[in-house]
Amino acid sequence: MRLRLFGRTLEHVSVRDLILAALPLALITIAAFWIAYQFVRPAPPKTLTMTTGAEGGAYRAYGERYRQILARYDIDLQLRTSSGSVESLKRLQDENSGVDVGLVQTGILGDGAAGDLVSLGSLYYEPLWVFYRGKTTLDKLSQLQGRRVSIGPEGSGIRKLALQLLAANDATEQPTVLLDLPTTEAAEALQKGAIDALFVIAGPDSPAAQKLLRADSVRLMHFSQATAYTRLFPFLSSVVLPQGAIDLARNIPDRDTTLLAPTATLVARDTLHPALGMLLVQAASEVHGHVGLFQRAGEFPAPKVSDFPLSEEARRYYQSGPSFLQRYLPFWVAVFVQRMIVLIVPLIAVLIPLMRILPSLYSWRVMRPIHRYYGELKFLERDLERDHDPSRIPEYLKRLDEIERRVARIKVPVAYSGQFYTLREHIEFVRGLIANAVPK
Repeated sequence: MRLRLFGRTLEHVSVRDLILAALPLALITIAAFWIAYQFVRPAPPKTLTMTTGAEGGAYRAYGERYRQILARYDIDLQLRTSSGSVESLKRLQDENSGVDVGLVQTGILGDGAAGDLVSLGSLYYEPLWVFYRGKTTLDKLSQLQGRRVSIGPEGSGIRKLALQLLAANDATEQPTVLLDLPTTEAAEALQKGAIDALFVIAGPDSPAAQKLLRADSVRLMHFSQATAYTRLFPFLSSVVLPQGAIDLARNIPDRDTTLLAPTATLVARDTLHPALGMLLVQAASEVHGHVGLFQRAGEFPAPKVSDFPLSEEARRYYQSGPSFLQRYLPFWVAVFVQRMIVLIVPLIAVLIPLMRILPSLYSWRVMRPIHRYYGELKFLERDLERDHDPSRIPEYLKRLDEIERRVARIKVPVAYSGQFYTLREHIEFVRGLIANAVPK
């Protein structure tokens, strides 16, 4: 049998000796495989749960689009409605809720710790609309003191934001009356004069915003202190609703109007599988990457200021886009290849040096008995040199005969026959030395 390893050829290989030589290398390889396997993540689950918002709201609609995109990759995204961002955040913080990811308004966390939650990116601006009645122009929230103001229902993101902003303007105490009406009910109450103002977070195309922007008796607040708000509340941005953007023919609004806007954030638990995190960010690019009234094409998703630290997968995506494998391979194939790379690369790093030393280890194993008998032969020769007593000649011959007998039982591959016969020649050489030591 001939074996060639890394440029070295082993002629007439002894299978037994080769197996015994390779056994410790195999054990090392198995150990390396086991260690590498500890760093291989399991395959991504095929089911995810997302907490969205109220039925019929923007978060719910966006959740449905995410569900459709992930379905292309055989991933079932289950949607759970909520009363708003506050309830969604509580679900995400509860590890027993079964929720993996959710849409949350920035600023909801407040001074609380992010814990084990991470951001996959900001998705779009959520403009804050403050509508009011009256002939007097209002451009500061402090002017709402003493009025009847709807700030949204309990558990909603708009309610928490409205309370923050009104508190900063000392406008939360009596005689101000704060109401928790749902958006549709609050819009009707405002038009009827039952309330004086309302806060709402919605897109410019939402029915509530469109209805109130076109109502003759309702006006939209222009935030003259918008820059100050963005400094005091870093999660807020200043956006401009251009003159005529809602209705060019009727010139609605009749001037450029500055609004405040938090951003919607895609929040996940830090236990979310990295491959799914990357897939969700890619889905966000498809859902939110278009041009809009308040955003440029490709502006979102983005790693903007958020209550939560950006996940490593999202950071890599925003810096360099999808991974090389995900650009050119189907999702599940890319996941499999990536897992195998984590497993195989360390094995190759271990196997290459091990395979290089295998020929040397094999040679050492084959030559070990020959070297051992050379050692015994050398000890015998030294004893003969130190003691030439003729009475010990029979002892020396007996020892030499025993060495020769054991050497004869050695089995070596043909490739090592030269060393074997050289040993036998040296045995005869020592026999000659013993014979010369016999008195004539």
